[in-house]
Amino acid sequence: MDAPSELGDFLKSRRAALRPEDVGITASPTRRRVTGLRREELAMLAGVSITHYTRLEQGRVTSASDSVLQAIARTLRLTDDETAHLKDLARPAHAALRPVPPRVEHAGASARQLLSAMADVPALVLDRRNDVLAWNRLGHALLAGHLDATSPDTPATRPNLTRMLFLDEQYRELYPNWNEEAQLAVASLRLVAGRHPDDRALAELVGQLSMKCDRFASRWARHPVRTCTSGVKHLRHPLVGTMDLSFENLVIPGTSGQRLIAYTAEPGSPSEAALRLLGSATAPVAEADSTVVGR
Repeated sequence: MDAPSELGDFLKSRRAALRPEDVGITASPTRRRVTGLRREELAMLAGVSITHYTRLEQGRVTSASDSVLQAIARTLRLTDDETAHLKDLARPAHAALRPVPPRVEHAGASARQLLSAMADVPALVLDRRNDVLAWNRLGHALLAGHLDATSPDTPATRPNLTRMLFLDEQYRELYPNWNEEAQLAVASLRLVAGRHPDDRALAELVGQLSMKCDRFASRWARHPVRTCTSGVKHLRHPLVGTMDLSFENLVIPGTSGQRLIAYTAEPGSPSEAALRLLGSATAPVAEADSTVVGR
């Protein structure tokens, strides 16, 4: 992805979101030709020369200082995530300038062993692009029971949760609050794209989704930025009904951004009962038989 172009688009989108009166500028009686703040207004409020700001927005500054970026972020009222994203985009020299060939990721043996040990907890390992590298039985049953359980083992058939959210009808049906999930997925992907402008596989994913799904393209164009490491997912599963599950993202040390995601239900809740029912309903026949025999 073109970091200078991304930086300009991001800054323009945030300028457009602020009205002059929001920052104490008296609106002119004549009609304004731009939506939101003008470049010169933002530069004045941030204490930056209009020439320097214009060069920054055009991607012609390769080493903007922290003080300048912080001033711009403060003026634009950026969140912490958006400020971090601004710094990533403003410093492309800190990343490789040429796209590198996509690297095939694999879940390590210890991560797979951990997934297997979490028999009663839906869990999976993702790479930074949201490709599923591995999942345990309950993780597969929870999120993608309609797919082959072995699909993460082969890069050509490996599921990608962001792609599925926009292009896979059965996966999309899991989320009654689909619009909220879609916005969060795009915002999270934006952060990753800003940190890894040289990631060709990520650029291909964004390009594919932009071409195939207008709902993705329109959200991507708005430049949402947000990180999400934990929270609650409201799911509507075709086998066991609705569930509210807490999730945690745990970064796996020594990898290029791989993380383990685990889902849990509140003890004694209907969601816990539904999760237990899902485990029983999708248990292998041999396992189910041994459970009966052992009674």
